[in-house]
Amino acid sequence: MRYRSGLKDTGEHRIGVLVVNLGTPEAPAPSAVRRYLAQFLHDQRVVELTRLFWWPILHGIILRTRPRRRVAAYRRIWQEQGAPLLCITAKQANGIAAALLSRYDDKFQVKFAMRYGKPSIDAVLEHLANASTDRIVVLPLYPQYSCSTTGSVYDAVGQTLKHWRNLPSLRLVRDYHLDDGYLDALAASVREHWAIHGQADKLLLSFHGTPERYRQQGDPYQGQCLATASALAIRLGLTEDNWQVTFQSRFGKAPWLTPYTDQTLIALARAGSTSVDVICPGFSADCLETLEEINQENRAAFLAAGGQTFHYIPCLNDRADHVTALADMIARQTSDWLTAL
Repeated sequence: MRYRSGLKDTGEHRIGVLVVNLGTPEAPAPSAVRRYLAQFLHDQRVVELTRLFWWPILHGIILRTRPRRRVAAYRRIWQEQGAPLLCITAKQANGIAAALLSRYDDKFQVKFAMRYGKPSIDAVLEHLANASTDRIVVLPLYPQYSCSTTGSVYDAVGQTLKHWRNLPSLRLVRDYHLDDGYLDALAASVREHWAIHGQADKLLLSFHGTPERYRQQGDPYQGQCLATASALAIRLGLTEDNWQVTFQSRFGKAPWLTPYTDQTLIALARAGSTSVDVICPGFSADCLETLEEINQENRAAFLAAGGQTFHYIPCLNDRADHVTALADMIARQTSDWLTAL
């Protein structure tokens, strides 16, 4: 194995912050979507099937057909500046940097990376190595832990660092599903929406799905989603009839966590619910799964089934209270490091 030097000894000492989100294609074009999906679906944390079985399906079918189908969806949400997820994550990182700078001068160097796509975790860690950061904290922007998301970030960071000679002190934020700042920001976003639009018959809390098999084998994701939802419902003063947890974005034929968001919306409309508010607490930033799947596809399904009013409550994105909560998490994770600087 050929090693890279890793940390550079410049005589300065700063704390590096690596903020990580899922990722996005570089453009709403078939070739870019294909590259993104290839990296995403090659990750064994995402698809745990044996490579001998999975690769012919991935390369022979999925990567030949799915990119062209997904391009239209990406084009419907694409912004002039680029992918919403990329733009929002950059704003979040800039906001965290500004918050930490106001408290601790220049003791932090904050950068963001994408687990799949660019900027890559490998490239950003290399940048931090050259920026006098001998201590690094990694913040995956996944409030609820799953082996397929946060676990994959752990893998990617380890894969990079195993090639370094001079390693940093390292900490990783595992989850923050019950963090008070995060929950308060969620509650504030819902109250602000209700103040403008009124409260719907039901608040649907839609989380990204994972295969049911992961839960059976010990993944804590579902339990953390339910804990987040219950804590938010308490903050909002909701009764059991006012809210429901669902799971979206299933892929393939195997059972995923239920109930499914799209099927639930259709059932609610057919049962006589005329209005629904949908929020996606597991997504830190709006992206394809929220802007297109929820606010376009699922909206259309609810209205077609007889519903009258569908409101999507945006992700926390770069709201000031959300950015403050993320900066607070980093400050708590690094309090002893700050004392030593």
